Amino acid sequence: MTREKTLTLVKSYKPFHSKFDPCPPIGRKYYRTPPNLYINFQPPNMEQFTPEEALKYGTLWKFFYDFYDNPYRERET
Repeated sequence: MTREKTLTLVKSYKPFHSKFDPCPPIGRKYYRTPPNLYINFQPPNMEQFTPEEALKYGTLWKFFYDFYDNPYRERET
């Protein structure tokens, strides 16, 4: 049996909660991993932002930009 690896930027875990713990369970906790963890080397000719966009996004290369979306905020549908 082989497991397919998925590269997701948002990961989650459920903290252990003992049946003797007087506090209610916390629920799922979320954390983000940066995109540069999934690349071994920087290939040549990567697509770049313009200098103005790079200042806005905090990185020169589009691959390394990671938009933060708060997983705890209620979604509006």
